[in-house]
Amino acid sequence: MKTNSALQTVLKVLMILISSGWVCLWLLKPTELWTKAWHKAEDSARNQMFGYQGLDFMVYSFPVIAVVVIGFIYLHLRSKEQRSRQKKISITNLSNPVIVHGPLGVISGSELLAAVLFIIFLGWTMYAHISKDFNKKLPVKSLKLNIWQYKFMKLGTRFGLLAEACLALLLLPVARGMSIFRLIGLQFEASIRYHIFLGTAMIFFSTLHGLSTLFIWGIKHRLQDKIWMWQKTGRVYLAGEIALVTGLVIWITSLPQIRRKKFELFYYTHHLYVVFLVFFLFHVGDRHFYMVFSGILLFALDKLLRIIQSKPGTYLLSASLLSSNAVELTLSKHPRLVYTPTSVIFLKVPSISKFQWHPFSITSSFSVDDERVTVLVRSEGWWTNSLYNKILAAVDSGANQAKCLPISVEGPYGPASTEFLRYDSLLLVAGGIGLTPFLSTLQEIGSAQNSNKSALPTRIQLIYATKKSQDINLLNSILHILLNQSMNQLQLKVSIYVTQEERDATTMKEWIKEMPKVQTVNFDPKSLNYTTSGIESFLRMAAVAGLSSKIFLLALICLNHMFHQEKESSGKKNPSWVTDLILICSFSIATICSILAIGILRWRKMKKDISPVYQKYSKGTELNNIEASATLEEHEVFYGRRPDFEDIFSKFPSQTSSSDIGVLVCGPESMKQSVASIIKEKSPGFMIGAKRRQPCFNLHSLSFSL
Repeated sequence: MKTNSALQTVLKVLMILISSGWVCLWLLKPTELWTKAWHKAEDSARNQMFGYQGLDFMVYSFPVIAVVVIGFIYLHLRSKEQRSRQKKISITNLSNPVIVHGPLGVISGSELLAAVLFIIFLGWTMYAHISKDFNKKLPVKSLKLNIWQYKFMKLGTRFGLLAEACLALLLLPVARGMSIFRLIGLQFEASIRYHIFLGTAMIFFSTLHGLSTLFIWGIKHRLQDKIWMWQKTGRVYLAGEIALVTGLVIWITSLPQIRRKKFELFYYTHHLYVVFLVFFLFHVGDRHFYMVFSGILLFALDKLLRIIQSKPGTYLLSASLLSSNAVELTLSKHPRLVYTPTSVIFLKVPSISKFQWHPFSITSSFSVDDERVTVLVRSEGWWTNSLYNKILAAVDSGANQAKCLPISVEGPYGPASTEFLRYDSLLLVAGGIGLTPFLSTLQEIGSAQNSNKSALPTRIQLIYATKKSQDINLLNSILHILLNQSMNQLQLKVSIYVTQEERDATTMKEWIKEMPKVQTVNFDPKSLNYTTSGIESFLRMAAVAGLSSKIFLLALICLNHMFHQEKESSGKKNPSWVTDLILICSFSIATICSILAIGILRWRKMKKDISPVYQKYSKGTELNNIEASATLEEHEVFYGRRPDFEDIFSKFPSQTSSSDIGVLVCGPESMKQSVASIIKEKSPGFMIGAKRRQPCFNLHSLSFSL
C-alpha cells in the first residue's frame, strides 16, 4: 500500500513537471531569445537522424502525450485503492461558484482562474509578437505597403497564432476515453463546455486573422491574385481560406438553435473537422502543426478506439414503460465491467438511425448487479419517440419474449474517481430527467452501506423538482433503499416538488398506492453474442498512446530520410506540401498500427469470453410490504410550488455534524443558478484547511444533456 502511494506521488510530480515545462515553452515561444535558440537547435537537428521534424515533435507534441500516458498509469494505481474518507484541504473560493448569472452560466472560482490565466497568456503572446514585429526595421518597400498597412497586416497575422493556441487545447476535452481532464475528475459532459469556449475563441481569432489579410489585399487591389494562390513553399493562402470557411460552417451548425432542431446536420458537418485540420496543416506548415498535434493524435486514437468498442453489437434484455413517458432499458454487461456512479453511455439503435449516438446516464450500480446495466430514456425528440414506440409495440404484442432489438453501446464514461462520495453528508438537487445520475449514486451508496465495505455518506437529502407527478415513478429503482432504511446506517430523505399540479401535500407511501403498474417486456436472449464490455483499461490506453507516438516518430524519420536523400542528390528543393503529406502518412501509419494491435487483442479477448446465460429478467423492487412500511412516511411530496433552497440549505447543516457538505445538482440551468446563488451566499471567504464556524457547501454540477 505504501509502495503504491509513493509511486502515485512520483507520477504526480512527473506530470506536474512535464506540464509546467510545456506551459513554459508556450510562454517563451514568442520571445527573441527562444526564436534564436530554436533556430540553432533546428539547424543542428537537420544533420541528425531525427531531423528538425523529430525535434519539433519531441519538444512540442510529446509532452502532452507523456502526461496522458503517465496519467493513465496513475489512474490505474489509484483505482486499486480502497475508497476511504480522507481529510481534504478545502479551498472554498476555487471550488464554489463565483459568477452565477453570467452569459456563460455558472462559473466556479477554479474555472474563472483558469480563464483569466489563459486570457493573460493570449495577451502576452500577442504583445510579445507585436512588439517584436514593430521594433524590427519595417520592410514596407519590399512588400509595397504603407506603415499602417504593414502593422495592420502583422496584427492580423498574430491573431492567427492566438487561434493556434486555442486549437492546441480544442480537442482534448472531447476525447472521451483519452481525455486528460479525467486526471482532475472532470466528466466528459462537463468538459464539453470548455470545447465550446475554445472553439468559439478559435473561430473568432481565425476570422480576424482572415478578414484583416483580405482587407489589406483588397485595398492594394491584389485580392483576385492572392485569394487563389497555392504557393510552392511557405504558407498556402488558399488552404487557409478553405480551413476558415470549413471552421465557420462547423461553428454555425453547432449553435444551440441549430444543434437542437437539426441534430443530424450538426452531426454530419462536425465531421468536416478532418477537412479543417488537413487544410490548416497546408496553410501553416508542419512546424506550427506540431504545436497542436498532440491533441489531434489523442482525439484520433480515442475516436478509433470507440469505433472498435461499439462494433460488436449487443441486445436489450428487457425494457419497462413508465407512466412518465419514459422507458427503462436493461442491457447485458460483462461481469468484469466496472463503472463509477454518474457514468454515461452512448446508445445507437441501427433500426432507428445508423449514425445517431445519444448519451444517457446509467441508473444502475455494478455493485448491485454485475451482469446488467440500465438507463432511463425520456421520450422527447424524434429518436427517443421512435425508441419508445418500438418498446410500446413489443409490450402491446403480448408475446412472452419479444424479438431481439439490436443495439450498439459506447462507454461507459465517468469520473475516474468519485470525490463527492467522500463527504459525510450529501445534498442532491435534481430537476426533471436530471434525476438519473443520482439513481446510480444512491444505489452505489445503499449497496456499500449494506455490506459495510467502505466509508460513504451516511446522511443524504434528495430534492427532486418535476412538472408532473407521473415523473415520480422515475424513483422506482431506489424504492428498495427507501423501504430498507431501518436495516442500514444510511439516512436518506426524499423531498419531491411537483410544480405544475395543485393538490394537498402527501407522502411517498400515499403516492405509491396510486402508482400505475410498470409494463415490462423481455427480449429473446438467444441471439446474444456479445455483452457490453466497456472501454479499454487505463494501462491499455496508456500503451496505445505511447505506442502510437513511437510509431509516428519512427515513420516520420524513415519517410523523411528516404525522401530527403533523393532530393538532396538531385539538388531540388522540397515543396512544403510534400513535407506536410509525409506528416499525414506518418500519422496514418501510427494510428492504423496502434488500433490494429488493440483490435486484435480485443477480438481475442472477446473470443475467450463466454457470454453469460441470462434468466428471465424481472423488476427487482417488490412493493408487497409498502402498507406496513413506516419509512415511506418520512418522504414528502409537495404540489404547486418550487423548492425553497434558502430554507433547505439553512436547515440541512443543523441535521448533520459534518463541516463539509457535498452538493450535487443536475437539472435546468435556472435550477443550477438558484443553487449556486445560495452556495455563493453561504460560502465563507478564502481559507485553506482553516477551522470554520459554519459548515461549508461544496458544489458539484452535473450535466444530463450535451
